[in-house]
Amino acid sequence: MKPKVFLEFVEIKSLIASVLPFVLGSMYAYYNYHQLHLGYLLLFFIASSLFHMATNANDNYQDFLHAPRNDDNQEFLQETNVVGVNQISIGQARTITFGLAGISLIIGLWLVTQTGLPLLWMGLYSYAVGYFYAGGPKPISQGPFGEFFSGFTMGFMIFWIAVFINTYDTAAITWQSTLAVLIASGLAIFAISNIMLANNICDMDEDIALGRHTILYYLGKPVMLQVFAWSYVAGYACLVIAVLMGVLPKFSLLTLLSIIPVWKNTRVFLHKQVKRETFKISIKNATLICLSFIVFMSLGLIFN
Repeated sequence: MKPKVFLEFVEIKSLIASVLPFVLGSMYAYYNYHQLHLGYLLLFFIASSLFHMATNANDNYQDFLHAPRNDDNQEFLQETNVVGVNQISIGQARTITFGLAGISLIIGLWLVTQTGLPLLWMGLYSYAVGYFYAGGPKPISQGPFGEFFSGFTMGFMIFWIAVFINTYDTAAITWQSTLAVLIASGLAIFAISNIMLANNICDMDEDIALGRHTILYYLGKPVMLQVFAWSYVAGYACLVIAVLMGVLPKFSLLTLLSIIPVWKNTRVFLHKQVKRETFKISIKNATLICLSFIVFMSLGLIFN
């Protein structure tokens, strides 16, 4: 397989959706606990990145494998799905998927032996979501909860695991500390879940033709467009609450400046939802929000 095809198959461009929460979680740990375990952190970064690629690969080949073989879906099978376009064999797709996931799993299990069982339970949840997102008899991505699981797993779980790996030897996991992490990661959760939501909004007709009953099928496009817009508001509200709680530096509030370009981009998407033209707006917004968060949180760490 050519490198270009491989990178397209694992959707390497989407990797930023897991990298940003990883960075934010590490910064959160340093701000609140004043320590980092850089070696473990690097291994977790490698493991999470490999598993993200494995999940993307699994999504692509499962979509191709289970798509109805009829005239209505020939365009999807031959011109849209990366497996069909590049004539990737199912055997080759599975080898890449399970190979990436296997290496990630080995690294993750070793980290469990060094940091403790909480990482095992976090990892089991993440791996289960990663597989059942597109695999199994009733894939998550084909139901109404895809947005929740993608945003929660990537925006919160990666953030939380990064915090745990850096603090496993000094801080116990409590309901209070978990709630604080959840609120602090809210901005990332909603921004990432909106990527999935934008994808489903753009693909609504195609999804229905393929038998996928996403949240759009139940609530309709007008309602979910409003959810798309208000999700950003909810994320910014989480940021403000986290600063008031004292778990994020006050400089983080400067992230609110990103509201201006984010709202401008959102208005464009609300006006037009075309996959090849406006879906990328959700990725731009998520990147803009999280990078702004990282920059201004960094200032908070420097001048705290």
